[in-house]
Amino acid sequence: MQVSLALTVLNEGADVRRLFDSIVQQTRLPDEVVVCDGGSSDDTLAIMTEYSDKLPLRTLTRVRANISTGRNAAIRAARGEIIAVTDSGVRLAPDWLQQLTTEFEHEEVTLAAGFFRADVETTFETAMGATVLPTLEDIDPARFLPSSRSVAFRKNAWEAVGGYPEWLHYSEDVVFDLAIRERFGAFAFVPAALAHFRPRGSLTAFARQYFHYAAGDGHAGLFARLHFVRYFTYLLAVPLGIYAALTVHPTIWLLGAVAGMAYVRRPLIRATRLWGELSLVQRGMVLVLLPIIRVVGDMAKLVGYPAGLWKRVTHGQK
Repeated sequence: MQVSLALTVLNEGADVRRLFDSIVQQTRLPDEVVVCDGGSSDDTLAIMTEYSDKLPLRTLTRVRANISTGRNAAIRAARGEIIAVTDSGVRLAPDWLQQLTTEFEHEEVTLAAGFFRADVETTFETAMGATVLPTLEDIDPARFLPSSRSVAFRKNAWEAVGGYPEWLHYSEDVVFDLAIRERFGAFAFVPAALAHFRPRGSLTAFARQYFHYAAGDGHAGLFARLHFVRYFTYLLAVPLGIYAALTVHPTIWLLGAVAGMAYVRRPLIRATRLWGELSLVQRGMVLVLLPIIRVVGDMAKLVGYPAGLWKRVTHGQK
């Protein structure tokens, strides 16, 4: 069983060494590593070349390729029957590839979903990881749609669904997952195949990320109900609740506080598992940051989703 590891990069000089070091340390090395570079202007290619004597590495360049185009180019060039996919910006657990590809020893397995874990170094990243990254307890394996930082599939399955959607710049892995799951059934869930992912390090970077995610949802026509609930909550329910608390009875503020606690309940539980050796002051900062990060993310989605819908109307699937 030949396994190809495929990924795409663009100006990843700050992170790509971390990824490639973790690939070298795999207990089951890939039979080849195929990387499509989108036209990096930094030292990404030079750094990857340093690993040519340690890994069966092949690189190709597609200038101005988006993530889908880059992934598809790397997968198309791959020789393996099994394609494992990851992203720069992660650190793979030493047995990631072995765990992920063992599933394919069973002929009926076509898709395998690994998992990811917050790889935090700062107080802010702890709060960010707790807010945006699910834990195993949050996952329903039968419905799980894996991030393409930790996934594997048979190459003929990728071909059957036409690969990643090259007309879409964001949320592309969700569209791909939905298409391939509809065709071949649920992913075999392999939670031990871990990619350690470092969350965004600032509110600005996070807001930009979530704006793009929501724009991708709008462009692809995804999750309309979830986005409607968000608009209903922020544009109607919250203003009406504040008005009622000010004009009807102040005890309504108590109901608002309960709702606020429910709003950050899951991030709070995750935070207690992530903050490890943080001091009491740092833990307090995490607690303050949790609702701020959630609100900033929601605001970014409120703005991003209609931008994506507009692109869907004016450009369609291109």
